[in-house]
Order: sequence, then structure tokens, then C-alpha cells
Amino acid sequence: MPRARISHLSLALVGLAALLGVWVLLATRYTVEQLPGPLQVARAWLELLREGGLLAHIRISLARFGAAYALALLTALPLGLVLGWSTRGLQALNPAIQVLRPISPIAWFPLAVLWFGVGNAPAVFIIFLSAFFPVLLATVSGVRDVPPGYLRVAANFGTRRLRLFRAVILPAAFPTIVVGMRIAVGTAWIHLVAGEMLGAQTGLGFLIVDARNFLRTDQILAGMLTIGLLGLAIDRLMSAGERRLRRIWGAEGAA
Repeated sequence: MPRARISHLSLALVGLAALLGVWVLLATRYTVEQLPGPLQVARAWLELLREGGLLAHIRISLARFGAAYALALLTALPLGLVLGWSTRGLQALNPAIQVLRPISPIAWFPLAVLWFGVGNAPAVFIIFLSAFFPVLLATVSGVRDVPPGYLRVAANFGTRRLRLFRAVILPAAFPTIVVGMRIAVGTAWIHLVAGEMLGAQTGLGFLIVDARNFLRTDQILAGMLTIGLLGLAIDRLMSAGERRLRRIWGAEGAA
């Protein structure tokens, strides 16, 4: 293992150890019901795992997140490419986008329930909204920031519109688009839990609400830690995918 990677891992372990130490210190100042310590939370996590419910909740939450995030990408990326390329289209739609963008997805809860009822659909809708605007705005910005020299060179070679997007605009805008995608992952994953509290009977958000109803703070923290670890894993997977695309487009060295 390279020395730089060992050093990075050592620093990460030091940070985690410090966080764990603060947690233990705070747990000694409160009752187990108010703030359970790491051992109590570990036991609760194993209890949830043995009962078989934790893995089922994880699978359902990941399925909801994946469906909503994929839908956000399928709609925001093409629209962002079009608006980034078309000045008139951006001028027409930008006011509406800027009005809708600052509205918190949580503010859509009442309408989501009225439109979709309770259960799976409103949760997917809330996650979709959380991911849509970061990807859209990053795509628009990435396309509009493509250096004009790239476009002039492509025009000199007679590059057609479809190939221009695939071979020039997408690779050039890719770093900015990825930033929006990673921001969207974070905001969507955060709102996953909130969306699953809209009457859903499954998922990690429901698990936390159910544990709250039974005053099981150890299970609440176990669910929160599970959400955090899964979010970290998703971010690492996105980083690996980003590096792969950079190699495909020959941008690894530039990065």
C-alpha cells in the first residue's frame, strides 16, 4: 500500500477515534435513554440485524433512492444540456427554475401526500426534487462554461451536432456536472429519511420513526449510523465511477 494512502487512512482513523471519544464522554453525562453509548448502539444494531428487519429496510431505502436519483438524472441532464446550449431556452425557463429551486423539498410534503397518498410514491417524489435542481444547474453551468476554442476547433473539423455533444461538450462540462451529481446525492440521501416519514411502512426513515415511538434511542442512533455509512459508501462508488469516466474521456491527467 502506498505511503500516502497509509497516511490518509491513519488520519481518517484518528478522526473517527476522536469522534468516538467525544461520543463516549457525552454518553457518560446523560442517561442511556437520552444518549446511549457506542456499546448500547452496537447491541441495538445487532438486534435489528438478527431480527432481519434492518437489511430489508436498507434494501427498500436503496431501491427508493436509486429510482428517484435515476429519474432525476434522466430528466435534469438532458434539460440542462438543452438549456446550457440554448440561450433563448435558458432565458425563458430560468425565472421559473430560480423560483422553484429555493423551495425546500420538505415544503412539498403536504402536496406530495395529496397527490400521491402515503407510502412509496411521495418518498420517491421528495427524493427526486432533492436531486433534480443540483444536477440541472450544474449541467447548465458546465455546458455554458465550455471554452469557445473547443467549439471552434470542432466546427473547423465539421463535427455534427450529436457528435459535438458526445465528444466535446460532455467531456468538457463533465467536471462541473459531477459536482452537481455529488451534491445531489447528498441532498437526496438526506431527504430520503424525511420522505420515508410520510406514512411509509418500510425503509430506514420508518425504522427511525418506529424506534422513536417505542423510545428506543439506541435503535434510533443505530439507524442514523446506518444511514451515514451507506451515504459514505454511495459517495465512494460515485468517486470510482467519476475516475473511470475521466479515464475513458482522457481527462485523468488534467484532473
